[in-house]
Amino acid sequence: MRKRDHNYPLARAQRKGPSLPEGLLWLELRGKAGGVKFRRQHPVGRYVVDFYCAAAKCAFEIDGIVHNMGDRPERDAVRDMFLAEQGIRVVRIPARDVLADPVGAADGMVRMCRAMIAGEV
Repeated sequence: MRKRDHNYPLARAQRKGPSLPEGLLWLELRGKAGGVKFRRQHPVGRYVVDFYCAAAKCAFEIDGIVHNMGDRPERDAVRDMFLAEQGIRVVRIPARDVLADPVGAADGMVRMCRAMIAGEV
């Protein structure tokens, strides 16, 4: 995928106004959390993923209640299929889980990426 195929303007805009769960996670993940580097609001084609670990080729989506409404589940499925075609695994984490325990959610993300990098998953 060429650089011009990515949605950089949307990614920049979303970085400026993260949701509360995304902001709490970023406080835990910024820098190199547990030796694993994460990007936030990372563009992939026309989509922007909430968090991305390039070394593990894994995207994490923090899903609020809106992801269960209307046509959103179908739109998420199309998006997940596109990301899978790019070789990116998508992990969806409910926003309520992040709000309940942001440190635990971040730790789980780091552990999953480490396992993927090591070829254990």
